[in-house]
Amino acid sequence: MSALFSSKSANKNLLDQTVELLLDYYTNTKDVRVTPTLDKEVVRNTVRAFDFNEALDPSLAIRQVVAGLETFSVHTPHPKYFGLFNPRSHFPSILADLITAVFNPQLAAWSHAPFANEVESYLIQVFGEKFGFDPSSIDGVFAGGGAEANQTAVLCALNHLIPDYAANGLVGVQQRPVIYCSSESHHSIHKAAMTAGLGHSAVRSIPVTKMLEMDIVLLERQLETDLAAGLKPLMVVATGGTTGVGAVDDLVAVGKLGRKYGIWFHVDAAYGGAAVMHPKLKDYLKGTENADSITFDAHKWLSVTMGTSLFVCSHRDILSKTFRITAEYMPKEAKDMDITDPFTHSIQWSRRAIGIKLYLSLLMFGLKGYEEIIGHQTAMGELFREELRRSGWHIKNFSPFPVICFTDKDRERDKAFVPSIINAVLSSGKSWISSYPIHGEPVFRVCITNFATEAEHVYALVAELNAAREAYFENH
Repeated sequence: MSALFSSKSANKNLLDQTVELLLDYYTNTKDVRVTPTLDKEVVRNTVRAFDFNEALDPSLAIRQVVAGLETFSVHTPHPKYFGLFNPRSHFPSILADLITAVFNPQLAAWSHAPFANEVESYLIQVFGEKFGFDPSSIDGVFAGGGAEANQTAVLCALNHLIPDYAANGLVGVQQRPVIYCSSESHHSIHKAAMTAGLGHSAVRSIPVTKMLEMDIVLLERQLETDLAAGLKPLMVVATGGTTGVGAVDDLVAVGKLGRKYGIWFHVDAAYGGAAVMHPKLKDYLKGTENADSITFDAHKWLSVTMGTSLFVCSHRDILSKTFRITAEYMPKEAKDMDITDPFTHSIQWSRRAIGIKLYLSLLMFGLKGYEEIIGHQTAMGELFREELRRSGWHIKNFSPFPVICFTDKDRERDKAFVPSIINAVLSSGKSWISSYPIHGEPVFRVCITNFATEAEHVYALVAELNAAREAYFENH
């Protein structure tokens, strides 16, 4: 084995084979079924067809993995995947993942990966300024996902408002800390409260308005109620593009309440944060400049490969206050330099270089390129709305982003209607859409997440929906 993998020619041969298979898939993704046939036993038997007692021929091993993924995946890179925030990855980020894998930099210590660490520091600065932060106050860290970034926000809020939290935890805290977010917020806020020791019940889910935004009046009323009960308001989370309906809370108003009550103001802009890169969309995120911290997922609207999140904050000392620790075995080559070792600055310790894929993408596309990508997806969302209205569908949400929730007005009370239509669409393998409840009633949810989605794909989806609705009407 060592001889096989130490040979440059052998490795190149394997790389060429792998690249050929991957390029074939990447180029022809539109030709595969969007949805797999789900059969647990078939999938399990495919995975367990080899017992590892004997080494497989490398070419066969590569084909086993690629074929398995191609056969048993929902193909989120497909131009007719209209689902969650899982876009088609653009090629620079794929190349960056390959480069990163080869160099395999360890980011725990700055001195072990100074280039990779400085790339991430630079990107935190760039996006902090895009969100409107004072350049001198910006700090942050890359995370593996929005949930980790939101967890970081909760921990920073605790360390900001409870001075001895890092040393003593919640022991001795007289007033129970409470977190506020809308009922449309991502459930990672609840998970963060649970894992920080606050408990699920420490989160107050504030009802939304008819526009599906957090109700500011009810938020303040809940704050006053909790203060009167002797609780400690800790943090308010506003969302810049909710997962379900793409709603943007009134960030300016929420920020004012945060300042009024002296609590941490966090903006979960995991999806919608990319709007700051487009001149016609950035005003929807007005108010981020007043946030204490922001979550932003580049692996959503910026189409880089998965696991590329940013936690950006406007307090230069809070990450060190929250995570600072010493370890004698860690490298000390840079101990006399004005640097920060990442293991003292984040939840993670050992970590691969996350930011390089965003850095390479920006190098190759520039900010203008991303403006075009965001603008194109937004335009496809508008086209979809127009086609829905033309076909008699009723749109139920108000997002400025390409997240569209809709139903047939005559079937809003028919509990079987939405699941039946979705099953028909998914069973065809041509498209992937989902459902979501708005004010307790299920509706269809479509999101344009793919830079390769064109008008022809939008027209085709509307035709599929219309055909499925017609068939349903005939049978009901």
